Amino acid sequence: MDLRIFIEPQQGASYDDQFRMAQHAERLGFDAFFRSDHYLVMGDGDGLPGPTDSWVTLGALARETSSIRLGTLVTAATFRLPGLLAISVAQVDAMSDGRIELGLGTGWFEEEHAAYGIPFPPVGERFDILTEQLEVLTGLWSTPVGERFNYQGAHYQLADSPALPKPVQSPVPLIVGGSGPKRTPALAARFAAEYNVPFESLSDTVAAFDRVRSAVATAERPAESMIYSAAQVVCVGATEADLVRRAATIGREPAELRDNGLAGTIDEVIAKATAYREAGATRLYLQVLDLADFEHVELIATEIMPHL
Repeated sequence: MDLRIFIEPQQGASYDDQFRMAQHAERLGFDAFFRSDHYLVMGDGDGLPGPTDSWVTLGALARETSSIRLGTLVTAATFRLPGLLAISVAQVDAMSDGRIELGLGTGWFEEEHAAYGIPFPPVGERFDILTEQLEVLTGLWSTPVGERFNYQGAHYQLADSPALPKPVQSPVPLIVGGSGPKRTPALAARFAAEYNVPFESLSDTVAAFDRVRSAVATAERPAESMIYSAAQVVCVGATEADLVRRAATIGREPAELRDNGLAGTIDEVIAKATAYREAGATRLYLQVLDLADFEHVELIATEIMPHL
């Protein structure tokens, strides 16, 4: 099972904070370093020093790391025009020598759209936008060099595009996530290399995986062509006192974290992660909320990763 570090820098993290955590994740052997794509702090806190753009950040990390995979969980389709996003992702993929993955979703956090003047249409329209963005991205990247790409959609129209630059990877792995019952499984089956279920219970994750497996079969894709993953907040203690201390630092209660995440002592977290693996998840995104606690990620790498 791949273990990936997943951070939420909109809660208050500079580029240097993210870089240091990415360095540690790479040194410790984690499979990937992913970040959210948000512009506004959630819940309590001032979010200082303020948001960082995900693709600017990943471009810099691409040059300052050498082996760890990098990506977003997930970029909002409302944030960027698909033609420009295709250029950014392809460029960062080249800068990393082919280590980029793109998670793309509808966008959901209305307050951040209002805070930065980003249009936020109704959910049905956002799904239409996401569908067209996936069509444009895959169309641009798959157009042979020397040929042109044209697209006529309700939201985007591209005329005589040279469809450049090309990413190093062909194709760039696309991640579609969420627990929607109809449109999400269909989009995952059509476009995604990976389907991710974020912050759901094990039973709800199993149900979501099953819906996507059915959609993959309907799309006549090979069953093994889809990667299934889950994202969970992580909080591990070598002792109960360590767990209590780490939970307090991120403003959470140990009992609540045990109910709603991969939290507990080492043996507890191994058992919970193993349950997700047995449910079909071959990757876990570990949401690390304290970017200064390097001992935490080292504990995970040395005491939990070998068992998975």
